[in-house]
Amino acid sequence: MTAGRLGVVAPFWLDRPDTEAVDIAVAARRHGYRRMWIGEMATFDAFALATAIGIRAPGMRLTVGPLAVGVRSPVALALGVASVATLTGAEVGLALGASSPAIVSGWHDRPYAKAAPRMREAVAVLRALFAGEPAHFDGEQIRTHGFRLRTPPPRTTITVAAFGANMTRVAADHADEVVVNLVSPEQVAETRAVVDTRARQLGRRPPELAVWVSAALDPGPATIGQLASQIAVYLKPPGYGEMFARLGFGELVERARGGEPRASLAAAIPLELLQSVGAIGTRDQVEAAVESYRAAGADHVGIVPATADDPAGARVLAALGTYTEEHAT
Repeated sequence: MTAGRLGVVAPFWLDRPDTEAVDIAVAARRHGYRRMWIGEMATFDAFALATAIGIRAPGMRLTVGPLAVGVRSPVALALGVASVATLTGAEVGLALGASSPAIVSGWHDRPYAKAAPRMREAVAVLRALFAGEPAHFDGEQIRTHGFRLRTPPPRTTITVAAFGANMTRVAADHADEVVVNLVSPEQVAETRAVVDTRARQLGRRPPELAVWVSAALDPGPATIGQLASQIAVYLKPPGYGEMFARLGFGELVERARGGEPRASLAAAIPLELLQSVGAIGTRDQVEAAVESYRAAGADHVGIVPATADDPAGARVLAALGTYTEEHAT
């Protein structure tokens, strides 16, 4: 594992304190991690949390998101990134994704349709804003005129969360980096091949590929329950369900799509399923799993620490931080 290619992700477990995200950042910095991903769920505004983390755990590159591309305008996104960069002195990247109808339309009263075209246009506007240029754009989804960042953040990269075919094409065409979450190494290899082929057809350098990997060292029942509860949400959606079926868990996918409650699905998820899309087990198993994602084509692995039995993910982050140092080149 090349030094700097391992990062940490704020996990937002629903059964843990809201402020644990900051504790995870402090633990990650203590163990030598150089990058942290900061998304947004039902606790903090992502830019506010990123500012707090940048102050409490200085020295890491912060990637804010993936944020739903349909919720904030490009101007609001650019202001958020510039605010974090200026107030913390950190390098700040921005990650965007489609999210879900429940969040975009249900929570925020914004249209969810045509997420891929909106992503394409948003990235174009953001490129101009981060370059210090005024925004003048008339697209099908986005129209903006006249705004210019007073202090553009330096070295801001744009990451696109991609799982479906349409968003993967947009990411390959326009992003600096593609990120996928809760996938197997085989899915990473497939994504790598698709992104590389598409980018080269367009004559551009393929974007880097990042993957978020849930990790737990010597997990107990509470940790397994925490991880299984997360996976249960992903058994039903298109794409994810098919991936889990290919991995041998088609019966669980059928039960999820048949309407079985999340709690009973979580109770039925075996450890083998968790390990198929995570780094879970002994230290050797966790290290081997992380390495399998790198071998499949991931340029960066974002560790999502399980914290039910490991507050702030301190043990698993320490183990993998040592692993990074031992395998630095």
